[in-house]
Amino acid sequence: MLTFTIRRLVLAVPTLLFISLVIFLLLELAPGDPMAQVPLTVPPEVKEKMREALGLGQPLHIRFWKWIVQFFWIEPQVLIDHYFGTTLSEGKLRVISWQTRSPVMDIVVQRIPQTLWVVGTAYVVAIIIALPIGIYSAYRQYSWFDQLGTFVSMVGFSVPPFFSGVLVIVIFSVQLGWFPSIYDTTHVVNSWDSFVYQLKQMIMPVMVLALQITAQLSRFMRASMLDNLNQDYVRTARAKGLSEYVVVMVHVLRNSMIPVVTVIALGIPSIFGGAIITEQVFKVNGIGQLLIGALQANDLPMVQTLTFIFAVLIVLFNLIADVLYGILDPRIRYD
Repeated sequence: MLTFTIRRLVLAVPTLLFISLVIFLLLELAPGDPMAQVPLTVPPEVKEKMREALGLGQPLHIRFWKWIVQFFWIEPQVLIDHYFGTTLSEGKLRVISWQTRSPVMDIVVQRIPQTLWVVGTAYVVAIIIALPIGIYSAYRQYSWFDQLGTFVSMVGFSVPPFFSGVLVIVIFSVQLGWFPSIYDTTHVVNSWDSFVYQLKQMIMPVMVLALQITAQLSRFMRASMLDNLNQDYVRTARAKGLSEYVVVMVHVLRNSMIPVVTVIALGIPSIFGGAIITEQVFKVNGIGQLLIGALQANDLPMVQTLTFIFAVLIVLFNLIADVLYGILDPRIRYD
């Protein structure tokens, strides 16, 4: 397993470099000019100097290489300087946002906590709810609980977040007045009352996101459990006299978790990507809203960095899912 992990990590390097090149070229082909938002009163010679300052006048390969050096060499030095008080990155040019003229990673670090508060919590809540529902629905197939779970899952799949988000705002914020309709990203938790308010403003966006994620995971869990409940090893375990709890919760569940682990692991990068629609509806100032703003402003360094971070997370959690396969199923070996 260790050899497999090291080999995958080594192979991930050229994979990520190729992905970064594809992202860079696609963004270069995209229409739009970062100078388009500059006021018309600015003289052309000043605009040209601004373009040179942003590095827009340089060839493609030069700009790509500079971004690679900044992201893989200078930004890790900034992180080391932050934690150990060194001066490795002093005076070096970082990845700068064209829109805000500030380092991209500093803005990303500021936005991540808001995204994790809402989207991360929704993902954890969805997993906690979806797995038991899927397990019991499969064990009690076609029961009233299974029918109810199927109905809720279909609703979660069918209703888009921009509709369910507005619906819960109208019901729980406008009509009942229980929760705030807009997420206050400047709120600081430093007391019990502030913590309660934080929970209140998180309930509606978490509810909308958790419904959608729960619908997906519970269906996967149910289908995987049904597939394993009819296998020969289950009949053998029951014939040996094992209790029903041990048969279902130990043998069947462990094998059923293998495909579900893939769905969960590959869904984790979406936490950092943020729920773009939900963040827009509830005004959560997270990573998703940051990406939308960067796209609208033609802020290529910001879009390129965020997209590449998502690609890194997907490659990483693919590896984690493969490692978990071997843990869940001893028959799987990566020799």
